[in-house]
Amino acid sequence: MIIAMTAAGLVLAGGLSPRAATADVGAYLAARQATIDRSFEDLSQYAERALVDDPENAALLEAVVSSELSMGNFDAAQQDAERLDTLEPGNQIAAMALLTRMAREDDFAAVIAALDDGKSISTVVDGMLRAWALVGEGDMSAALEIFDTQAAQVEGFEFFGPYNKALALALVGDFEGAEQTLSDPAMAPTRLSVLARAQVLSQLERNEEALALLDEAFGGAEDPGVEALRRTLEAGERAPFTVVRNARDGMADVFFAVASALDGGLDDAYTLLYARMAQELRPDQASYALAVASLLERLGRHALAAEAFAAIPPEDPAYPMAELGRANTLRASGQDEAELEVLRQLAKARPELASAQIALGDALRRHERYEEAVAAYSAAVDLTGEPTRSDWPLFFTRGIAHERLGQWEEAETDLRQALALQPDQPQVLNYLGYSFLEMKSNLDEAMDMIRKAAEARPQDGYITDSLGWGLYRLGRYEEAVDPMERAVALMPVDPIINDHLGDVYWAVGREREARFQWERALSFEPEDEDAERIRRKLDVGLDRVLIDEGEAPTRSPNDG
Repeated sequence: MIIAMTAAGLVLAGGLSPRAATADVGAYLAARQATIDRSFEDLSQYAERALVDDPENAALLEAVVSSELSMGNFDAAQQDAERLDTLEPGNQIAAMALLTRMAREDDFAAVIAALDDGKSISTVVDGMLRAWALVGEGDMSAALEIFDTQAAQVEGFEFFGPYNKALALALVGDFEGAEQTLSDPAMAPTRLSVLARAQVLSQLERNEEALALLDEAFGGAEDPGVEALRRTLEAGERAPFTVVRNARDGMADVFFAVASALDGGLDDAYTLLYARMAQELRPDQASYALAVASLLERLGRHALAAEAFAAIPPEDPAYPMAELGRANTLRASGQDEAELEVLRQLAKARPELASAQIALGDALRRHERYEEAVAAYSAAVDLTGEPTRSDWPLFFTRGIAHERLGQWEEAETDLRQALALQPDQPQVLNYLGYSFLEMKSNLDEAMDMIRKAAEARPQDGYITDSLGWGLYRLGRYEEAVDPMERAVALMPVDPIINDHLGDVYWAVGREREARFQWERALSFEPEDEDAERIRRKLDVGLDRVLIDEGEAPTRSPNDG
């Protein structure tokens, strides 16, 4: 492994083992549970408590340092990091905290001395930090030598050195040298490397090439940083080189690049430490804050993720993306009204953003505030202009809101517009087809739509249910059995699908199995109105219920 775990096994990922017979066992157990729960706050608290009885325990100290760094409490971690480094010289987490503090203070001589003294994070990181410290000290020749040789010795990081070398060259104004390195076809492009090269090309007065590079790399993808750079280039202005502005930024980029390389490959809690160090060294870099927030979301630490998103100021191009992310974290933590307030404020502050109106509409629709949702979606439609293929979800979701309001004419118009933009889209076909079934209209067209949807998504329980229910509506009860049974197999705890299967069983004379399915449906807590109807079927049978509702029974009285 390139980025080695510490000797303690990285407490956040591996747990704790008591070392002292007199230790607070309760605190140890609570710290272990906090590790499992990814609760950095509790881990720090209980590890600190256990340290009272076991003050020389390096694993406990590492737990405290790791958790404080993960929460972004960088200064609070420093004293414990120094103690940890004394107890366990060469400890990776201690080195990470202490070297980052030196870099934050632009004490590049101290970074070099600490590395010489044995402090180590990993082979690659140590080498790149040393090289950037040399840049900070003004020794470019020694720095370039490390960039040329250090990372090339480690498999998977062959281009880490050349990339950092290009950044260092651009930093000191050698844009020709930077472009020569960044344009190497063997250089694997990343978001930051593409932005760096585009800025370098602009400094060389080659804006058209820079724009072509952005188009090739990003196409029409929404990226605030890319769009801001694109506007500068299109205006014919020379874009400043900002990927790194000094040696400290270079070190921050090292940590961020490692976090990006580790993302998805190792435990997210471990990757978070590298992202946090990058953010500590360059707190104004939005991409670092977004990465930290994303990792915290995946770890289930929604409050910390919201804080990370909130760190991006309104004037930053990434602010709308951050606010959308913050709204998601608030929803995930059950703060529905706070989510709505964030989205309302974003839509108000950035009235030109269709994405803000769409997010607001989606949130309102989830909370069944359909009239307000329609208004937000309509604002987005107005902002969108001539719709394209990618806009089908906007018309689909507005159509759903209209349908829930009982505005079927408007709903059908939107749903058909979604299909016109994205023909044969399974979700839209199913929703429109099922709606027709429920209204007992356009049944042939409805079944054609649902069959297409089922062919495209054979493992989708809702669509399979629609297929079976459509056959039931057409009176083709025997044919309905197989798809309805498959729908229940795909979604065994859905009350509506189980209820539908019960109806189909009743229609083919399998009354005992029908009652069993209705009982199952009730156990899955359907809506009150649906539950009352199911109980009525259990009391008197489906056909009596249908007759009472003014519908034709599934069987004539003589069918037995």
